[in-house]
Amino acid sequence: MKYWFMSAAAALMVAASQTQAAETPDTKPAADSGALNDIVVTAQRREQSAQSVGVALTVLSGQDLINRGVTNVNQLQYSTPNLSVTPAFGSGQPNFRLRGVGFDDYASNNTSTVGIYVDEVAYPLPIQTQGLLFDISRVEVLRGPQGTLYGRNTTGGAVNFVTNRPTDGFHAGAEAEFGNYDSIDAQGYVSGPIAQTLQGRLSVQTVQGGGWQHNRVTGQSLGDADKTAVRGQLQWEATPALTFLLNVHWAQDHSEPTGLYLFKPLGGIAADTDHTKTGWGGSSAFASLIGTTANGKPFRRNDSEGVDLTANWDLGGAKLTSVTAYENLNRQEYNDWDASSLAYAGVYFGSKVKVFSQELRISSPDSSKIKWVGGLYYDHEDLDEAFISDFQQSLGFITDTSYKQKAQSYSLFGQAELPLTNTLSFVVGARVEHEQRSFDNFKTAVVGAGAFATGSPSTHYTEGTGKLELEYKPSTGVLYYASASRGVKSGGMTAYNSLSDAQLQPFAPEVLWAYEVGFKRDYPAQNLRVNGAAYYYDYVHQQVQSAIYDPVYGAVGVIRNADAHIYGGELEVQWRPLPNLEIDQSLGYSTGEFTRFQDLDITASGAAGHAVYVSRKGQTEGYPHLSYTGSASYTFDIGDYALVAGTDYAYHDKVEPTLLGSTFNVAAYWLVNANLTLKPQNGPWTVGLWGRNIFDTKYDLTRNFFLSGVDIAAPGTPATYGVRLSYKY
Repeated sequence: MKYWFMSAAAALMVAASQTQAAETPDTKPAADSGALNDIVVTAQRREQSAQSVGVALTVLSGQDLINRGVTNVNQLQYSTPNLSVTPAFGSGQPNFRLRGVGFDDYASNNTSTVGIYVDEVAYPLPIQTQGLLFDISRVEVLRGPQGTLYGRNTTGGAVNFVTNRPTDGFHAGAEAEFGNYDSIDAQGYVSGPIAQTLQGRLSVQTVQGGGWQHNRVTGQSLGDADKTAVRGQLQWEATPALTFLLNVHWAQDHSEPTGLYLFKPLGGIAADTDHTKTGWGGSSAFASLIGTTANGKPFRRNDSEGVDLTANWDLGGAKLTSVTAYENLNRQEYNDWDASSLAYAGVYFGSKVKVFSQELRISSPDSSKIKWVGGLYYDHEDLDEAFISDFQQSLGFITDTSYKQKAQSYSLFGQAELPLTNTLSFVVGARVEHEQRSFDNFKTAVVGAGAFATGSPSTHYTEGTGKLELEYKPSTGVLYYASASRGVKSGGMTAYNSLSDAQLQPFAPEVLWAYEVGFKRDYPAQNLRVNGAAYYYDYVHQQVQSAIYDPVYGAVGVIRNADAHIYGGELEVQWRPLPNLEIDQSLGYSTGEFTRFQDLDITASGAAGHAVYVSRKGQTEGYPHLSYTGSASYTFDIGDYALVAGTDYAYHDKVEPTLLGSTFNVAAYWLVNANLTLKPQNGPWTVGLWGRNIFDTKYDLTRNFFLSGVDIAAPGTPATYGVRLSYKY
């Protein structure tokens, strides 16, 4: 496999070099030729053109998110190559995977392989990431290990959201979408000066309605959104060299979650052929415990708030940056995982999350030839969680699992870019991190009876990570790079309904050795941009779902460590063949296999009455290997008006989960969106039509089982359509 990687890398370099030779380097686009925009990012903690950053990254503007209907981080998978996001059992717990590097877990307590940041503030637990995306300037998706520039250490990559800042002049705007299923998505902002050196910005969004599922027996609807979020910012220029940005935000999500459907019969209920049908209900005892009725709808009652303060101080010979943040989330979520009125598998999560973080960075001034940054990072997480599971009809009891988790991490990190010649640079970065993670009084108990498993396990590690990279820039708009890096993801504990104390044993942190080559190339004469990358990963101590065998209860789930390797690549193209025509395309491919994984053979273990293990060496990992996304838009000039017709589309490859078996394969699917917008050539308003999944593709986000025989799937959203109105002052 390594030889394949080297051949692919060489082919990418040769192709890029040949296309470079074919262009006249001195050609400059005319002012009216529709040249590609030079996108400015802060992926390396300083403002740079995205084309000059030696990292594979995808950048989407805030308007891109609006046009594509992206209101949640999960939907980015349809705009980014090699990114997939799966809601665990259709719940509010997302499982992120980037370039095949991911972590599948329906519990709330473990960190993700993909770091999520909003205005440089990390959200370490995946359940924190499900808020609304609004008043966004851009999002940057970085692929590959991150840690020498970022507060958190991640193996898969990072997703950075940058919000719109307060403005010197007065600005205001509002936008609203009205769609089928009685959906409303409205947002607005007001921004401007408050005093001579003080500016403010207030933004708000609400999303309502949209439920498209119905109870297969009663016809009741399910899935209406009820989300509202507010963000207030104050920017103060204390002195010409010292500025502060205060960000205060609040959000509420009291929506009905998407239900599951049965793709196999259960307890006399036929399998669902209509994926918009679902069911819910459970035992009266369970309903009383979670504050609903036996036939009450699944619900989500999540409230969050946070505050962060960013200070920037220009010291002349360096810049000092401080980011102090506190985030709080209260989660109440009830999901019916048997998709029926039976009390087979209903689950309620009650979670309280508190995260404090402090980052302190010092970096080189803009004028410095050597670009460098160094920093300290501290993070403290408190998670107080209880989840109640209704197994009244399937197992004859209700379980209550509760625990408190504390985690602290301390990091020292830095990176420098050293020019060796006018065209060649060397990048070196390093990080050392210490983390402690512990359970306090973990317990799984039968409600009204004794406990199955109890304990207070803990784990800690001190790990070093780093990066080495060569960057070659032979001319303006041309970059070739080759890098080797090491990333680390936290270890942790399995927080499932635990029937055995052995399930509580910690699993080790995972380590990713990443090797990558890539190029970024602009062709101004053709208004064309082509970026490509190829990579090979050695994945050590990968954290995967498995099981252990208990002599009393049989096979019970755990997270354990395995080794694997992954390889693949991406190709992204932006083209403006005509001044009014824009075309973006991206292709991603990732595959890999286990090189060491002793997994429990559940069937053989049950027959033998003791643990029987099987080697998964050589088996392919179960995630979508191929991804393709694209968009195209054309602007028609109609006198004083412009009519913009656009489409975006995505291919999501099949998923064949190695550990679950072919019963739970998820079929590949295409999604196509379209929009049509009318606006004055120089005016403040727009009006448009939009459609998403316009061909009404039937598809699944995930398939799984919670108990043997309860085979369920989380369906994707059917065709939706509506109108959009906006006004900006």
